[in-house]
Amino acid sequence: MSSLLTFLLASLVLIGAVRIVTDVSGSTGAWIHEIHHWLFSPVFYNHFDEDFANAFRNGCNLFDGKWALEEDGSRPLYTEDSCPYLTQPVTCQRNGRPDSTYQRWKWEPRECKLPRFDALMLLRSLRNKRLMFIGDSLQRTQWESMVCLLQSVVPDRRKSVYKDPPRRIFFVEDYNATVEFYWAPFIVESNSDHATKHTVQKRQVRLDSVDKHSKKWEGVDILVFESYVWWMYKPLINATFGSSDVKEYNIFDAYKLALKTWANWLESTFNPQLQKAFFMSLSPTHLWSWEWRPGSKENCFNETYPIQRPFWGAGSSLEMAGTLKDTLQGMKAKVTLLNITQLSEYRKDGHTSVYTERRGKLLTSKEKSQPDIYADCIHWCLPGVPDTWNEILYAYLVYEN
Repeated sequence: MSSLLTFLLASLVLIGAVRIVTDVSGSTGAWIHEIHHWLFSPVFYNHFDEDFANAFRNGCNLFDGKWALEEDGSRPLYTEDSCPYLTQPVTCQRNGRPDSTYQRWKWEPRECKLPRFDALMLLRSLRNKRLMFIGDSLQRTQWESMVCLLQSVVPDRRKSVYKDPPRRIFFVEDYNATVEFYWAPFIVESNSDHATKHTVQKRQVRLDSVDKHSKKWEGVDILVFESYVWWMYKPLINATFGSSDVKEYNIFDAYKLALKTWANWLESTFNPQLQKAFFMSLSPTHLWSWEWRPGSKENCFNETYPIQRPFWGAGSSLEMAGTLKDTLQGMKAKVTLLNITQLSEYRKDGHTSVYTERRGKLLTSKEKSQPDIYADCIHWCLPGVPDTWNEILYAYLVYEN
């Protein structure tokens, strides 16, 4: 055993020496940290899953499966205390949620097993690159999740988060890599594009313009788009198209025009040899408990287990989902649809409910006692469901090629 360890250590030293000479773009700090990760990882090898790679190449459907409760301590993938970048609205435990089982569910595709999330492997693939999440607060939660999944393997002095409105940026110095969030709730331009001062009640969008946003997207290596819930506030939306005249549009027609504008921009600027693009399908809501528990009149409050039967909620518009699918299929540029809707539909237990804030302040005890009014059944706790979205994104980023 000791001779084997001696051999492995010698091999690592030799590999390190070669890398210092050949990998001019990398830093010695990153190399030393990777050596430490390999030596003290529970499994002494790079976590590339050959079985999954083969299944993925053969078309394994990552979005068809079931939720299984992990009892071996492998979930959650991080904790509220271990990630300093979580914001108050998503830290449900810290905000008083009494249960934690929602953190321990793992998504299991029927045809294959999701690979273990390896932060260092993803960071290597992101070296000298930008990964940008674009959308609303749900997309911001996915960005926070990704930052938490990555940050634990990066020394404190080699990482930082800073704001460049409407962007939030996580920077990893040793890899010259950024993971960014860009606020654009409608993808196209709107009167709600300010990073902090925005409201859904007085929505107005420019269905034919994405120029202001796209200047920040151009040249980004990996783009992950999302836009749904802001469209659904009311069945009609004020918008302009082709002129400055404001008209009322049916949300389905408006969404189709907005996606067409976005698709035209992407196809005119996108370089498939250098860039990747993804679009998240709609994130479901769980506003009415009668949908999964007939006769009840509650919402997601006090829900502690996923739905265990076929389920599709009324808050998930098939017409909007179909419009997105048709748009992507009609494009010449390849945009991968991450169809997380159905797997998230089961997770009525994963929302922030009353363990969050409203207008920048945590709910009071009185407000928490009125979940029919104050429970948030749209946004998600972290750790939680968005971590699974990122595990699936990780699979595409690391294993697709």
